[in-house]
Amino acid sequence: MTRVYVCSCFGITEKQVKEHAEAGACTPRQIASVSKAGTDCGSCVRRIQSILGRGGCPRRELLDKGEPALAELPEAA
Repeated sequence: MTRVYVCSCFGITEKQVKEHAEAGACTPRQIASVSKAGTDCGSCVRRIQSILGRGGCPRRELLDKGEPALAELPEAA
């Protein structure tokens, strides 16, 4: 099994970032709030941005209503 680390400071993988994005994280800041990725040295922020891509947030309507858009994800094994 190969793990592609996005954030080596906190051991966050590309798969984890994608899972958080699928759960509703739309920005690097939202990824940071659920995983700490990008909050230490910051070298992974551009990579996180590229994983998230451009375009609309799948849960933008929840955010606009002031409702939480992030679902709880199980801890990575």
